[in-house]
Amino acid sequence: MKKSGVKIIAALALVLAASPLAAKPKFRTVEQIKKSKTIKIAVFSDKKPFGYVDEYGKYQGYDVYFGDRIAKDLGVKVKYVPVEAAARVEVLETGKVDLVLANFTVTPARAEKVDFALPYMKCALGVVSNDKDLITKPEDLNGKTLIVSKGTTAETFFTENYPQVNLLKFDQYSEAYNALLDGRGVGLSTDNTEVLAWAIENPGFTVGIESLGSLDTIAPAVTKGNESLLNWLNEEIKSLAGEKFFHADYEATLRAVYGPNSDADSLVVEGGQL
Repeated sequence: MKKSGVKIIAALALVLAASPLAAKPKFRTVEQIKKSKTIKIAVFSDKKPFGYVDEYGKYQGYDVYFGDRIAKDLGVKVKYVPVEAAARVEVLETGKVDLVLANFTVTPARAEKVDFALPYMKCALGVVSNDKDLITKPEDLNGKTLIVSKGTTAETFFTENYPQVNLLKFDQYSEAYNALLDGRGVGLSTDNTEVLAWAIENPGFTVGIESLGSLDTIAPAVTKGNESLLNWLNEEIKSLAGEKFFHADYEATLRAVYGPNSDADSLVVEGGQL
């Protein structure tokens, strides 16, 4: 074969490789989800009270309550897929799930890899520690060990702002909290909404730093480019505002944890509006 022919074939191969037909998108549209009759949603299995598996093997929590409503309004069944914090982007990029509802804090870096819908919750970072050695400011952690979960905003925040803090990192939240109970770190940092709930259920521990860093939002995430599901979710969140859905979600899943005098408005976002 002449060199010119080889060059033409090579050029055609490059065109085909770049063609949309050659690269099948690893996401499903709303129509495809409805046709399959099942939506796959990634949630935490060990982050009570937001996403966890109860003693009967059933998924529960604030995120799951929302996931159940999404499936109902789509007219499909839901399949919950357990996910670790560090794998939330990966499960979308590989098409293992359609949607992530796993306390996914919106950040610019993450928004480059996934598409976030409107927020349904707000939070900042918090630090919980043993009452015998209560941590009340970040500087108390210098030279000490702080427990975090991999792939979280807590890991990023302390890495960038407090390099003198030694981070002990875990894949699963249950492992991280066990490490705190065992005394392998002086404190644990994650979303303040969660550490406050955990401290209530674990006497002897207190959230000495209730709000650290900027006020963040938590939102559903879909695979980058999945405009069909993204647009549907945004309209769903807007429409649920009329019935104050997320306040109902709070009452059903969080009120018993935070107590009768807790303020739902400190956490809940309705209609995607802060």
